[in-house]
Amino acid sequence: MTVRVCRTVACGAALALLVCEGRVAAHAGPPYPMVSERRVGPYQMAVWTDPDTTDDGSAGGQFWVTLASTDGRAIPRGTRITVSIHSAANPSQHLTAVAADDGAATSRYFAALVMDHEGPFNVGVKVNGPMGEASVDAQVQATYDARPSGLAVVLTVLPFLLAGGLWAKMLLRRKAGGPDRTRQIPPTSR
Repeated sequence: MTVRVCRTVACGAALALLVCEGRVAAHAGPPYPMVSERRVGPYQMAVWTDPDTTDDGSAGGQFWVTLASTDGRAIPRGTRITVSIHSAANPSQHLTAVAADDGAATSRYFAALVMDHEGPFNVGVKVNGPMGEASVDAQVQATYDARPSGLAVVLTVLPFLLAGGLWAKMLLRRKAGGPDRTRQIPPTSR
């Protein structure tokens, strides 16, 4: 393995990290339960959330609602779920989204809303359908996604790649019988 090959491998690894940045940054972290299996009217409801704050206007506040009837019947088509949020600091500004059915056999619904700043948000989930109406309220803490950018990852990994390249260069030089720059300790005479 030559020095040129080592440099090529190091540059390729750094380039791969830059190319993969979009896929790495796209993950927003695991959702967590906001409401767990709460009986509300004729429904058994669970609400999970991933309340990410964004500056670019994208809907980072994600909500998953799972519905089941308390008597074991299937949730009828036409059941409408709305998710609304408002900042605890500014209750006059409401955002609402109609949660879409995920198309699965179970009654799972998804909604995404823009959370434009960090801090507490009040969340309301309302169900309106042939079985009746129900609602739950909770509060979530919106935060920025704390993972580093791809550039920060590359800048963090680059010194290790360079050190590994120098180490490989030293091993190759030693293997090829090149000059060994280690200091030889002369034998002592007594």
